[in-house]
Amino acid sequence: MKLKILLSLFGSMFFLSNMYAQQRVKGKVYDLENQEMLTGVTILVPSTKAGCTTDRTGRFELIVPEGEAYLQVSFVGYVSQTVSITSENISIGLEPAHTVLNQVIVSASRDAQLRTDAPIAISTLSTKLLDETKATSLEQVLNKTAGVLMVDLGNEQHAMSVRQPMSMKSLFLYLEDGLPVRPTGIFNHNALMEMNMAMLHTIEVIRGPASSLYGSEAIGGAMNFITQRPPKTTSGKVSFQGDSYGYLRTDMKFGTTTNSKVGLNIGGYYAQRKEGFLDYSDFHKLALTATMDYPLGEKTTLKSTTTFIDYFSEMGGSVDSTSFYEQAFKSLHSFTERDLTLFRTQVKLDHQWNTTSNTSVRVVYRNNTLGQIPSYFIRNNWTNPLKATGEINESSFQSYGALIQHNQALPSLKTTLRTGLSLDMSPTGNRAKFIEVERDENGRYTDYTRTDSLLTRYNTDLLNLATYVQLEVKPTKRLQIVAALRYDRFRYDYDNHLSSNAFSGAPDAVNHFEAITPKVGLTYDLGKGFGAYGNYSWGFVPPQVSEMYRGESVPTLNPSTYYNYEIGGWMSLPSNRGYLDISLYRMDGTDEIISMQQEDGSYRNKNAGKTLHQGLEYTLKLYPVKAVEFRLSGTNVMHRYIQFNNGEVNYDDHEMQGAPSFIGNAELAYRPGFIKGFNASLEWQYVDEYFMDAANTERYEGYQLLNLRMGYSLRQFEAWLHIMNLTDERYATRVSKSAWGKSYSVGAPLTFQWGVGYKFHSKNNSL
Repeated sequence: MKLKILLSLFGSMFFLSNMYAQQRVKGKVYDLENQEMLTGVTILVPSTKAGCTTDRTGRFELIVPEGEAYLQVSFVGYVSQTVSITSENISIGLEPAHTVLNQVIVSASRDAQLRTDAPIAISTLSTKLLDETKATSLEQVLNKTAGVLMVDLGNEQHAMSVRQPMSMKSLFLYLEDGLPVRPTGIFNHNALMEMNMAMLHTIEVIRGPASSLYGSEAIGGAMNFITQRPPKTTSGKVSFQGDSYGYLRTDMKFGTTTNSKVGLNIGGYYAQRKEGFLDYSDFHKLALTATMDYPLGEKTTLKSTTTFIDYFSEMGGSVDSTSFYEQAFKSLHSFTERDLTLFRTQVKLDHQWNTTSNTSVRVVYRNNTLGQIPSYFIRNNWTNPLKATGEINESSFQSYGALIQHNQALPSLKTTLRTGLSLDMSPTGNRAKFIEVERDENGRYTDYTRTDSLLTRYNTDLLNLATYVQLEVKPTKRLQIVAALRYDRFRYDYDNHLSSNAFSGAPDAVNHFEAITPKVGLTYDLGKGFGAYGNYSWGFVPPQVSEMYRGESVPTLNPSTYYNYEIGGWMSLPSNRGYLDISLYRMDGTDEIISMQQEDGSYRNKNAGKTLHQGLEYTLKLYPVKAVEFRLSGTNVMHRYIQFNNGEVNYDDHEMQGAPSFIGNAELAYRPGFIKGFNASLEWQYVDEYFMDAANTERYEGYQLLNLRMGYSLRQFEAWLHIMNLTDERYATRVSKSAWGKSYSVGAPLTFQWGVGYKFHSKNNSL
């Protein structure tokens, strides 16, 4: 009995000594590149293998044995670290692992998952790439992505090509933090000028139809512009930049996270151009974005993103053949312009019910007004060369939307179920007034006179109700199967305020469109960094409001449907020396809406019977040594009319206009270890020849460019010099042909871009 008592006392003393020989360690983990907190990071104690993960605010708390010197920190897509325990409160910065493909993405399912679990073609433009590129317009970064050609039309205006020819049609979905920038039915090909480049964290680009998740317009691709969240400590940045053709820009950013864990971040830029290389091309833009993260408890977080844009640009338009080849870039216009004001805000509530279940609720409000005197609506008078016609127009909308998504993991079934419901109500207004235009003997449009003649005056109430479900099953460790289904119903309530003999004279109507868009795909991990995927998906897009009712007496357009077949794969190179990512696709379009240029240079929308889009997209990244990075992004494509008779001409088996068969972008980057903070890169952009018109009568020869970028950071200071179009290539970003001749959108000549910046951040690590 005495022995048992003695042993019990000894055991109690041993337990108490061990209990007191422990310490509580708290900390936070953040991304070294952008100072944002990281959720789900694994923290392990090497001696005991006990551990935890960071919470939704990037924080963790762990009990470790007394004298334990290190923690092991790991997170997919980041370089693992062994961190010394120097105090009870530690702050850990992780570096993104750019040498591997397996990064965390959010756009494939509206929730975080591994890139290699998503059976789609998706690319991520990292914070580091955005920071080093210092883009003055978004095509400078987006065109580094395989399968993407963003067409620069000047002053952040653009067209797009992703699994489609260069197009201004509603075939591409632009998202801010997972929600569309514009509601369905009110697409604008210039929508990316409505983004705040100064507050971008990363960009995720989905290529191919994503309608099963995002709905209409996600046909050629969907681009998700992910906003910077609040930093871990008080930090900020200010920079100034300009170029040799009158461009000036100032960026400012400030963010902090308080001791109560409330995070705030605000930033933006003001840019302007005066007296650029192209006559009549001045512009200015103010962009501001504020984000807030507010924890409502350990399992609930409230996040908001609010953006304001004020934009104005003169519209110099394109030039003719003579001006282009003589490099006499004088605009024919003297009063055409574009004026945009927008405000949008979204609030997201995330709640983690338990380790297998979470729900997010988002609400969004958008208010957008776009006024124009568009150069592309100026029409010459056939009988009097000193006269022309045009219009002043304005389109506006207010939009109210909500999205609810629930994610439910079923571990026993190795399954994740995602369900969602969305609602979008958008009252819109369109108004256009006829103007009489004066033209001088040199063909320049010198002035205009307003008239009382209304071309267009209508309102449309848009309603889109949708529900979707996505099932992800992992029957084996290597195989994942994804199946998704979405139902959309659209209601256009059109109210025309003009008579039937007006330019836009369609009678009042209520039009309905609906679609079921499925998708099925799988990924298979072959091991050792090899994997493959395949998918079959549908895309659907109803006619846009302007396509349906502008200039129509009887709306005749049908919705477009696309059927996509795709296979792809990836291969990691030994010793983290790089990877290859590849995708092969075929997309069949039915009733695709085509803008056909008329004899007078105007455009008319038609449904093409059948179209074919197929291609090969590939990205190769190599890291031969630590200081050198090489990337090649290539796209070999074919876009063809299979059945298309517009009532006047048969275009069957013709190549589609504006469709180069090869697009390439390669870059060699150098970051020497012996000059810490220095980076340099040489970029090559190639666009192959293409037909200027649907009749395939003449080709544009295409172009290739070299861009040299150099940057240097010293402590909080940075400076950069970029030499764009290094060889001073004469080129056009887009060329078309009509009865009036050829029209060239002029690309920028040799341009020097420079900038200086200052960053600061507090070293306060208080929790």
